[in-house]
Amino acid sequence: MEESIKAERMNLAETEPAMYSPLVLAYLGDAVYELMIRSKVVRQGNTQVNKMHKKSASLVKAQTQASMIRLLEPDLTKEELAIFKRGRNAKSVTMAKHATMAEYRMATGMEALVGYLYLSEQFERLSELISLGLKKMEERET
Repeated sequence: MEESIKAERMNLAETEPAMYSPLVLAYLGDAVYELMIRSKVVRQGNTQVNKMHKKSASLVKAQTQASMIRLLEPDLTKEELAIFKRGRNAKSVTMAKHATMAEYRMATGMEALVGYLYLSEQFERLSELISLGLKKMEERET
């Protein structure tokens, strides 16, 4: 999969991911994270689309992302933590409908990290962090 989405294959200009604003990273990270979650839900088995949507929506909402990044913080590298904090501290003019400002900012930080890892083509690390986050959330619920 990662070969098919590399920048050179898509004829995209080379850019340094850290040079993007944290909100741009979060914008892209939101889409990447949702695609990863939807892919995971679909691979759990063929079921009604409505049920898949509800499962996906519960995992991509700001509250869930905020919980996940709190659990992942100890596992982040210094660079990853810095990217997350840039996203968390960015001033956005919008806010999630059903989340507190703190949750929304934490989720924005996580999305910025996802966007950064995607743009820097660290696909294995991205997959590792999301999988670890989901595992830690499942463990917390049991």
